[in-house]
Amino acid sequence: MRILIIRHGDPDYEHDTLTEKGKREAKLLADRLKTEKIDRLYTSPLGRAKDTCAYTAKALGKENEVVVKDWLCEFGVNFVLPSGRKRAIPWDMLPDEWINEPKMYDHKAWHQQDFYRTVDIESKYKKVCEGLDSVLAEHGYLRDGRVYRTQKGNTDTIALFCHFGLEMVLLSHLCGVSPIPLWHHFVALPTSVTTLYTEERREGVAVFRCCGFGDTGHLFAGGEAPSFSARFCEVYGNGERQD
Repeated sequence: MRILIIRHGDPDYEHDTLTEKGKREAKLLADRLKTEKIDRLYTSPLGRAKDTCAYTAKALGKENEVVVKDWLCEFGVNFVLPSGRKRAIPWDMLPDEWINEPKMYDHKAWHQQDFYRTVDIESKYKKVCEGLDSVLAEHGYLRDGRVYRTQKGNTDTIALFCHFGLEMVLLSHLCGVSPIPLWHHFVALPTSVTTLYTEERREGVAVFRCCGFGDTGHLFAGGEAPSFSARFCEVYGNGERQD
């Protein structure tokens, strides 16, 4: 099977919807996906994701088939770092706040930091993983440790409309790696498409392999520059987002 993980369009966070640019991005995305065989559309309950999904659903004639999943909501918690900085999103840390701690790279131990324990981020992470696994089970793939047992091998395609931070949690779970380096070394721009396929080299045992991350080709094809959202300044002091 194939999974398409899609970030929402350029966000109007104040009103939880899309900016005019975000609407253009979502339209270009829909134009790209309208010829795809997508069997099921799932979306976050937040407006910016639902609005992005709506363009594709209409293009596919599936307006009444979209499934809203609460666990696809943005992955955010309020915590305080040892430095005293208050954060609301776990991918907004400076290098010296995480990069020298070996546990941060450990899939099983990354959440064992005092500032994460106080907000029980592990439970929130597990809720997302369980939600994803429940959907995959419906499509014939049952989680068993680090692999999936194939109950019914297929070439279904599902599309998950969600958020950058949440996408890294999904990839963390599917690939068995800590979300920390994904959150801080990767960025999925608005309406970008990340594609994973099952790989079943032995009957009954499947893993997921990513064959494309954060693809924004539809924006370039439509003459629309990608949004800056989710990035920080490329050069210190150049006026772009620092904090």
